[in-house]
Amino acid sequence: MDELDKGLAISISGPQREAALEAFHEQVQAWGVALPPVEPLVLDFGLGDFAKTGLIEYWIANEMAAGYCAKYLFVFDGQTCPQHRHARKHETFFVIKGRMLITYGDRTFEMGESEVLPVSPGTFHSFTGIGPALLLELSMPSEIDDNDFADPRIPIGQTQESETA
Repeated sequence: MDELDKGLAISISGPQREAALEAFHEQVQAWGVALPPVEPLVLDFGLGDFAKTGLIEYWIANEMAAGYCAKYLFVFDGQTCPQHRHARKHETFFVIKGRMLITYGDRTFEMGESEVLPVSPGTFHSFTGIGPALLLELSMPSEIDDNDFADPRIPIGQTQESETA
């Protein structure tokens, strides 16, 4: 199973997914942003509260052999991609639209359009929309099992002990 299929297997479904995608598409259309022709991941991270803890991902590329990945990551106003880290993956975030509150290691700060944040492997990070926000992730290839979430209720990725405990 490839990584996108693994992601789709943990994506939410049904009316909640359709409502989220409809609202997302309306926002992206208003911004005039083009989307790749792929199946999006609509994630609640297994917590069952998409409006609070969730994310929509559009994978542009995930080229394992070539060593790179690109994704759009979208959060609604007040929605958070929860605190997590990666053992191997280095990421760079580029804010395309909106503003977000970022927690990176011990720091919390705002980022807006055109701002860039490199994210080193092993560093916990999360982001929350201040209004709807869209960022571009450029990174090493994405592997579902390379995620390590600080919240032990999230059944995705690694189960190594958190350094923040």
